[in-house]
Amino acid sequence: MAPSSFPELTLPQILREQARRTPDRIAVRQKDFGIWNPVSWAAYFERSAAVGHGLRKLGLSQQGHLAILSENRIEWVLAQLGAGMIGAVAIGVYPTSPANEVGYVLEHSDAEIIVCEDQEQVDKVLEVRDQLPRLKKIVVVEKKGMRAYPGDIVVSFDAVEELGAADRKADPGFVDACLERQTADDIALMIYTSGSTGKPKAAMLSYRNIRAQAIAVADLFGITPEMTHLSYLPLCHVAEQMMTTFAPIYCGTQINFGESLRTVQEDLREIAPSMFLGVPRIWEKLHSSIHVRMLDSGPWRRKLFDWAYEGCEPFAEKPRSARTPAEKLRYLISYMLVFRALQNYIGLRKAKVAMTGAAPISPRIVRFFRTIGVPLVEIYGATETGGVAIGQRVGDVRSGCVGTPLLGVEARLGDQDEVLVRGDTVFSGYYKAPEATEATIRDGWLHTGDVAVVEGGQYRIVDRLKDIMITAGGKNLSPSEIENTVKGSPYIKECIVIAEARKFVSALIQIDYETVGKWAEEERIAYTNFRNLSENPGVRELVEKEIAIANAQLAQVAGIKRFHLLTKELDHDDDEVTATMKVRRSNIQKKYTAEIEALYARA
Repeated sequence: MAPSSFPELTLPQILREQARRTPDRIAVRQKDFGIWNPVSWAAYFERSAAVGHGLRKLGLSQQGHLAILSENRIEWVLAQLGAGMIGAVAIGVYPTSPANEVGYVLEHSDAEIIVCEDQEQVDKVLEVRDQLPRLKKIVVVEKKGMRAYPGDIVVSFDAVEELGAADRKADPGFVDACLERQTADDIALMIYTSGSTGKPKAAMLSYRNIRAQAIAVADLFGITPEMTHLSYLPLCHVAEQMMTTFAPIYCGTQINFGESLRTVQEDLREIAPSMFLGVPRIWEKLHSSIHVRMLDSGPWRRKLFDWAYEGCEPFAEKPRSARTPAEKLRYLISYMLVFRALQNYIGLRKAKVAMTGAAPISPRIVRFFRTIGVPLVEIYGATETGGVAIGQRVGDVRSGCVGTPLLGVEARLGDQDEVLVRGDTVFSGYYKAPEATEATIRDGWLHTGDVAVVEGGQYRIVDRLKDIMITAGGKNLSPSEIENTVKGSPYIKECIVIAEARKFVSALIQIDYETVGKWAEEERIAYTNFRNLSENPGVRELVEKEIAIANAQLAQVAGIKRFHLLTKELDHDDDEVTATMKVRRSNIQKKYTAEIEALYARA
């Protein structure tokens, strides 16, 4: 089915249609204790309906709000779709959030019921329970350790599903009646922004937004029912919603839930998905993992890798159909000797498309994966664009760019070269924040806050408009461009640039503990912990060399002249990064004021 001809149905309605059309086809697989348990489209719909009935019995009202606080698993989507089937709205809460952040989201969203993964998450909710007058029940998926908890408020997910299944038998037409009343303009989801500069805002996505996004990504990537995906990025983020519910339910593709975030690489190797989405930090970790593997492999294999990589890098971004016979032969030999094993190692040998998005990424990292044969493309979007708005196609990549507007999406550059977007994918507004909505959507155009240029017909994102820095000499600099060039090194995990009103660029650097630790072992440098390793003079010399490599790729005025090595990893609990690991730049600059001033005092 062509994406543009998708039926005009809401997400729960199309799930019902898939269950009718291909009832026995596998829709979802959930891995438990090493076994992948399949769920058919018919069971996917029936279980979601049962959960919807159960939530209704617990007191979830029509157009009421259901919060979900869990890692990715089948119960997450059953709760989300079950809520949708009875006309309620789902809200994701990041499972890494501390109790105060959980409390803010639950209070602000007016959540009536929350589904929690386990005892740890239930404890966070109970800690802030007195701030949540609207909260009626806590539903817990994993019952271990929950026996002594108050039964009047805490109920198991299994019990809710059983209660709902019995209610569905007693009232079999209830879900169908709800779905008949459902329209494209009904709100389906509320997704909270990362809140890197203030309190998170709740972006409301309608079923119209969701269908338009499914059409756009299905067209961009040529998604077919035979394709598979591993769901592991947080489902409270629009990017994973796009890959786990929006496109798969409309396209009929299979979704796989692993056992936990800790088993992602093992799960990837087992299922070898045909689609994969990774935020830049995931690609940086995979890059570092391969680097560590090369350090372990011995001198002969290292030389073989260097030969293969250096020979294929010059044509990494050429479509395979455009490569010369000599280039095709060189890649084939390199693939058989080196790249095939590396693709198997990261679980992406069968990937027809791999994506990076949600934040800027180093071109060096992208080029690395394209060289070893991973079909990595860059995409651009935001919560407010309903997912991807601009993206690259596998056969049309341009280094440093994010592609062209998707099917059904209009984009242009406004004042100060800000990216403006229009179309059915654009969100319905912020919950309880009409002024913020009016400031963001003006004259029908979504103002993204991102600065871009168009090169060769493709958009290249420069930076956030509010993050552009002006040096004491009046030069405009993009901190993201500098930071991501530096993070192309496998030894550097984070880089926070300092340049606003300064005479030169400096940076706070956080080393990659695993990769630098492996390097230290190779160099016979003893260390005991992160601080001890980062303070070692040899490590400082290593970082100096990596920054020199990065500076050679930057304009002279953008090069880092001084840096300070952080002696601890940036942490969400310390309010240094968001739940999505975006750096809270202003918080960090306040926290490390003395270290920053010392960099300039030395000058």
